Amino acid sequence: MEDLTFTQMQAYLVAKYEENATSSDLFMKLVEEVGEVAEALNCLEGRKKDSGDASLEKELADVIHYAVAIASINQIDLTHVILEKDQDAAAKYNHSLNLVEFLSKEDRG
Repeated sequence: MEDLTFTQMQAYLVAKYEENATSSDLFMKLVEEVGEVAEALNCLEGRKKDSGDASLEKELADVIHYAVAIASINQIDLTHVILEKDQDAAAKYNHSLNLVEFLSKEDRG
């Protein structure tokens, strides 16, 4: 399987949802999936009996799917926003590394 970029995922989700869903429809699905992440964590951490349905990795994938879908149908370039937001946070909180620098180091090494 090949790597997936936000750009590819966003293009796919625009094609999938642009005419069939609203941001609020997708947000309701996102909230539902966040609840399922909480249930999976409760099972994994022993606070709740595992019913066998809880799969943290699949629920997290669903959360990412719906969050990216909301951005996609609203023409938000997540790659750009994530890089920009991380640089702002790194400066604000005086982090020694930001995502742009990290990616630059990865490309060189």
